[in-house]
Amino acid sequence: MHSEAEKDYFLKAVDAFKKRLIVVSPTFEILAANCPTQALCNVDIVGKRCHAVFYDRESPCQNCAVEEVLQKKQPSLRPKTNEGLDEARMPCYYAYPIYNGEEIEALVSMDFDLPTRSGLEAKLQESNILLRNLLFSAIDGVIAADKKGRIIIFNDAAAEVFGYSVEEAFEKLHIWDIYPDGNELEVMRQLRSLEHGGPGKLKSYQVEVLSKAGERIPISLNAAVIYKDEREVATIGFFHDLREKLGMEKELKSTQMQLLQAEKMASLGKLAAGVAHQLNNPLGGITLFAKLMMEEYELENAARKDLQRILDDAERCRDTVKELLEFTRQTRHLMRNQDINKAVSRTLFLLENQTLFHNIDIETRLASSLPEIKCDIQQLNHLFMNIILNAAQAMHGKGRLDIETRPGPTPDTIQIIIADNGPGIEEKHLSRIFEPFFTTKQEGQGTGLGLSLVYGIVENHGGTIRAENRSEGGARFCIELPVSGIDGEKREEDREGDQ
Repeated sequence: MHSEAEKDYFLKAVDAFKKRLIVVSPTFEILAANCPTQALCNVDIVGKRCHAVFYDRESPCQNCAVEEVLQKKQPSLRPKTNEGLDEARMPCYYAYPIYNGEEIEALVSMDFDLPTRSGLEAKLQESNILLRNLLFSAIDGVIAADKKGRIIIFNDAAAEVFGYSVEEAFEKLHIWDIYPDGNELEVMRQLRSLEHGGPGKLKSYQVEVLSKAGERIPISLNAAVIYKDEREVATIGFFHDLREKLGMEKELKSTQMQLLQAEKMASLGKLAAGVAHQLNNPLGGITLFAKLMMEEYELENAARKDLQRILDDAERCRDTVKELLEFTRQTRHLMRNQDINKAVSRTLFLLENQTLFHNIDIETRLASSLPEIKCDIQQLNHLFMNIILNAAQAMHGKGRLDIETRPGPTPDTIQIIIADNGPGIEEKHLSRIFEPFFTTKQEGQGTGLGLSLVYGIVENHGGTIRAENRSEGGARFCIELPVSGIDGEKREEDREGDQ
């Protein structure tokens, strides 16, 4: 609602308008007239019909603009030729409707110098239509706002990006509402700086915007300040949605990393097969002769203990070779339904009495309702052991370790989260920690195969693993495994078929 003061200023402005202007009803009755019109007539014309007052006619004028508006429901400019009318008086050259809802409540008729303005008016209308079509058919969202932040342009593409209807944007939306966390101030600062195109211009500025649903959307923004008589009157922005582009870039990067990892794993597989062949033969001989000595000879207890130690060490070497072969997919996997919580608990039981863990607090949160998963339990034990040992070493045997199992993002997956409060992983190393032979440890303290082994085990089970740094400090490993697992024999057949 307008205040009385606003109404008074508006009426003064109409009276100050030098062209003659009247407001008529749909029945051509004069409802109001500005001062130039009243001065022309020298009598009170309100309540009388316009064609009777100005042209002494009982019916509407030929080619009457008001009548055309009533018929076509849009503004009308009267044709140039109006025979029988006195053009020195108040011809109804131009008229436009005033709506009350969907109905025309009244019409405004203005005096225009038709011979000189008709062409300009038509071109202006054509230009306005073209501009509107350009804005509303644009692929990118287009939003303009006045100095107070009120929306004055909001095209269909903007409605699609932000989730507001065009009507909502004009009625309720403020330009500040589309920027989260007070970022609108930074955008305005950049728009008036020299950093991105000069004062009053903003080119390809990446920023997050906020949709109606609260989603943060990455945007490439091109914007400009609109001036009139060197005064800033509005701003306009072109909003290009980057979600699809960034998603494709992320997917491409992930695919490239997977291909690189697969290439390195293939090379490591060839190496592992050769090493296994060279080691298995002498290990078999060592085991055989140690057992024969224990069976054939009367030996003192000390000697038998030494031979047993040889057998244990030889068996451990065999297990290492087996793990290396399994890691590089040279052997078939024994896949059975297993309780993932038992696998975690078993690993912790084997590790918790080691000296390295005496000063480490281990907190477990194991979901009780998890389904069994199809997996090689021995491989998963090695997976958990490698990650937990790495965490303990990173914390130098003093800190906190959090282990959690929980349902995955889909019903057919589960997640295992292993987090520590150590120094974390340098950002430059995050993308490489699963590469074979890559290590951040000092020379002689690591082979660079531990996390590669982890990656291979997860991949063999059809799962995913990612490493990240925690905001509160430390590193977090998130493992996601399918409940159904991947059949080991099928994977082996696929591998052989690819060769």
